[in-house]
Amino acid sequence: MTADDTDGSPDFPAGRSGSPPGRRALLLSGSLGMGHDVMAQACAHSLAKRGFSTDTLDSLRMMGGRAGSLGETVFRGMLAVPGLYDAVHFSQMRPGGPLSRAIEAASCRFLVPKLRLRLSEQPVELLLSIFATGAAAASRIKAEYPAMVTAVFCTDVCVHRLWVHHNTDLYLVTSATAARFVRRFHPQARIEVVPTPVRQPFYDPPTQEAAREDLGIPADARCVLLMSGSWGLGPLVDGARALAESGVWVLAVAGRNESLATRLRRLANTQPRVIPFGFTNRIPELMAASDLVITSSGDTCSEARVIGRDLLLLDVVPGHGRDNLQLELDRGRADVTSAQPESLRRSALASLDRIKPPSVRVVGTPDAWEQAFGAALSQVELDNGW
Repeated sequence: MTADDTDGSPDFPAGRSGSPPGRRALLLSGSLGMGHDVMAQACAHSLAKRGFSTDTLDSLRMMGGRAGSLGETVFRGMLAVPGLYDAVHFSQMRPGGPLSRAIEAASCRFLVPKLRLRLSEQPVELLLSIFATGAAAASRIKAEYPAMVTAVFCTDVCVHRLWVHHNTDLYLVTSATAARFVRRFHPQARIEVVPTPVRQPFYDPPTQEAAREDLGIPADARCVLLMSGSWGLGPLVDGARALAESGVWVLAVAGRNESLATRLRRLANTQPRVIPFGFTNRIPELMAASDLVITSSGDTCSEARVIGRDLLLLDVVPGHGRDNLQLELDRGRADVTSAQPESLRRSALASLDRIKPPSVRVVGTPDAWEQAFGAALSQVELDNGW
């Protein structure tokens, strides 16, 4: 589960058409935040390059009605109680405790029949899960479709038990540590470590000067991008206020959190250095305009690194978010702060002092992802080049 990505439209260009008959893939995503959907879109784009036609299903919505909305409701509820999701994640999800097994069994009661019906009507060559309960359902139906390749793509650094099943043919992970966590439960697993895919506009952002001119930010001003995933976790309004009062321009993004967007707009009415956004696809431009990206751990970190912006990470996502935060710190060009406004202000000002002038654009092209994804498919004899 993730609740910490991303900002807007997928921006992965469409793949080529004219897929060979029978070369089909089905992707199982999940509507918690935007991170799973963005990764599913990346995989669909890369599969299209290789001649696959793809469809993506939402594992939560497949459960239908009240059950389909229950997952998000429960997750949001746990996040609202300090320490609760940490307790559940570290004591149950990571080791595969009784609660983890109960979640798997309950979700599969809904998902497996619908997945079986879908596959009977439209068989596929590849079933790729980008959501843990989707992976569980795929594992239970694998024996009925022995020629179908089952794969899992997880971007979390500590892959918890619900992701891992012994009849999964291939795992894609984004770190060597994640590969070790897979092998904790599946010692013989076939694994490929891949870069986190990043959407095309992040490889071709405007210059900082052009972005600032378009946004009305002085060329010599200090400027940060402040965001925390599509749910807008953490006290972003108070943080934006504290930074603006210190003379910093703040590009504040609320994501899909409409209440947060309203409060940011109200703050902007009295504090002109705050420029508010709701759910937007302008993140590449906002990153380009900024000197520093302040965000929670997640796929946004990879996007910021492509554009060449240092990170100040908000410690606001418990459980798997704390695991992922540590990995981002190890990857470098990142510091961490609590979300308390004064702590955030001090840390951001210190970071801005250290990183002047703004960092240059980081190396990297989409080719690294495509090559790694192709190598992964080759392990299960599905890659035919691109």
